[in-house]
Amino acid sequence: MNKNNASGAGAGVIWFIGWLFTISFAHLVWWKIILGIVVWPLFLGQTMG
Repeated sequence: MNKNNASGAGAGVIWFIGWLFTISFAHLVWWKIILGIVVWPLFLGQTMG
């Protein structure tokens, strides 16, 4: 197995756990959750890239 694929999968799992934590911690309503699915990765990508 390629190490790059494993690290990418691990980062995806950590991102998903962080996203679920954010939803539960902030007590978001459904439309803010949908908005967060689109906006949060966009801002994260712009910051990291």
